[in-house]
Amino acid sequence: MEPASDKEKISVKNGKKWSFRRICVFCGSRSGNRPSFSDAALQLGKQLVERKIDLVYGGGSIGLMGIISQTVFDGGCHVLGVIPSALLPYEISGETIGEVKSVADMHERKSVMASHADAFIALPGGYGTMEELLEIITWSQLGIHEKPVGLLNVDGYYNSLLELFDKGWEEGFIEDSARQILLSADTAEELIRKMEINAREKVDEETGLLDAGH
Repeated sequence: MEPASDKEKISVKNGKKWSFRRICVFCGSRSGNRPSFSDAALQLGKQLVERKIDLVYGGGSIGLMGIISQTVFDGGCHVLGVIPSALLPYEISGETIGEVKSVADMHERKSVMASHADAFIALPGGYGTMEELLEIITWSQLGIHEKPVGLLNVDGYYNSLLELFDKGWEEGFIEDSARQILLSADTAEELIRKMEINAREKVDEETGLLDAGH
């Protein structure tokens, strides 16, 4: 499946309802200790299906990865899992879900995932999930992409990380504009709504600049 073009992603003018076509979800290959984490993955998957949004993710079929991918797949939306060939035996157990794209390494994995999505959401997860989230935020800060980045902060799982970001801003290491890159919410519905508004505002701003001849 080819990445959506900018024109395909934007349906905000002429009375059309704005929506994402594909969202990349970063999440754990474990389920965590709280049922609320699995519930959040399930609810996010249902929200994607309800909005007819396809899923791009890390390719695993266990843990939160397995829950959201199976939910989206069962709901009739496309699922693209991107996974380094060396990790296939570890991250996929049982039947694979949707389309699985094997890549050479972790760097290519993140690049392919980003190119196939027009927004990003992080569920609870471990080091890998946090690393993917931080890199995609950094890419936004550097202007490599302008896609919305969302954090599903289930039961305050990411409170400490958000406090660290605020500390970085307070101490002058993170600019005001960069601190605004990450959108967070407690529920999937609220988070996607925030991200849709954010994306719509960016499109309107860009359109306004073009209309003004800049």
